Amino acid sequence: MRIINHPILGEAAPRKNITFNFNGEEMTGFSGEPIAAALRANNIIIHRYTRKFHSPRGVFCAIGRCTDCVMIVNGRPNVRTCVTALEEGMTVTTQYGAGGGA
Repeated sequence: MRIINHPILGEAAPRKNITFNFNGEEMTGFSGEPIAAALRANNIIIHRYTRKFHSPRGVFCAIGRCTDCVMIVNGRPNVRTCVTALEEGMTVTTQYGAGGGA
């Protein structure tokens, strides 16, 4: 799921592999990459559900302008995962509505 050798940017520099927790399941990602990128590499595309219609949402703009990728990170709701760096041991949880837990 990752581009290792990009035709224009070249080969990706080695990165430190770390673990994080998503909805109670241990996953791996690269230190410092966006949380959303680590989730996508683990085949997770739904980040939250809307309050009114319970519609699934995931990455939309990928630059931190919209709120489609917000999740609960280390107990804090409404974290934009597309622009928040992954850290060792983070706890990431699907968000329901305006910030309620699972």
